[in-house]
Amino acid sequence: MVVGQDQRLFAAHEDVLSVSPYFGAALKEQFLKDGAKQLALPEEEPEILSCVLEFLYKGDYFPRLLHGKRRDSWYLENAHDIHNTGGRGSSEATFFHPAVGDVVLRDTVVYCTAEKYGLEELKRLALRKQGLQSGIPADVILRSARFAYDNTPDSESRLRAHYLALIIRSRKTFKRSGTMQMEMENGGKLFFDLFVAMCNHMDDLAEMR
Repeated sequence: MVVGQDQRLFAAHEDVLSVSPYFGAALKEQFLKDGAKQLALPEEEPEILSCVLEFLYKGDYFPRLLHGKRRDSWYLENAHDIHNTGGRGSSEATFFHPAVGDVVLRDTVVYCTAEKYGLEELKRLALRKQGLQSGIPADVILRSARFAYDNTPDSESRLRAHYLALIIRSRKTFKRSGTMQMEMENGGKLFFDLFVAMCNHMDDLAEMR
């Protein structure tokens, strides 16, 4: 596979890639060239494709989702040490996305990529991992939410609902955010959905009284 604007090369087995309906269909249309098939993915980010391939081979991507038996809770591998990765890639929650021109949440991009490639289990994994992140700045959350809306179909609800709930829960922080004001002035479906979600939230509170 030739990936990204820098044309990074990735190798993978056809039977592994074919777990994805997207790759399966694309590979059927390819002819052998020098004993191998070649896929061009110029719009894909190498770091994200690396996560996808790791998931296809291992069922997870770094940092792995681990279960703590003592507290019966889930956590991310090396969550408190972003520099100790063992050479397996970044464990930071964000990465710079050239198409966005700024940093976004990595798990959001993985989720959107999994949506494109038809990998439902990877979507569930990415969403669960994102739910374990904390201390993310408001501007990164809003930028990532807009990315999610721009890169998922209207029928997709889980990731969008995650962001709406997150913004509502953190409304005091977002109310003071200049980025929030600027984003709302720019508009978009994200903020209509947020308005509806907040109205529903207020209705639920009224019914509880």
